[in-house]
Amino acid sequence: MSTLDELVGEWLTLPDVAERLGIETSRVRRLIDEGQLVAVRRGEPVVRSVPTAMILEEAIVPHLAGTITVLRDAGYTDDELLSWLFTEDDTLPGRPIDRLREGQRGEVRRRAQSLAF
Repeated sequence: MSTLDELVGEWLTLPDVAERLGIETSRVRRLIDEGQLVAVRRGEPVVRSVPTAMILEEAIVPHLAGTITVLRDAGYTDDELLSWLFTEDDTLPGRPIDRLREGQRGEVRRRAQSLAF
């Protein structure tokens, strides 16, 4: 198991994301292309997968897209930004993805923006 798999834990395939959000799989692909979600190739067989923690009931975690944009602007690859989102940060405390899930965008975004400098 890769380090990313250990950090993220649970993953959803694109059809599973579509089912959770009540949309077509093609729309999930567009959400990924637009930077609303992040998918990486993983598993056996290799398929594009999204971390389960990026979905809240029937919606994408609030403020996730803006955080993805900030991290990409800082030069992070998708694997790197997922590692950052899912790694414990004692100063938050907790993982950035968990803080976003709780609606605590400000501190997560400040930390992400500081990575660009």
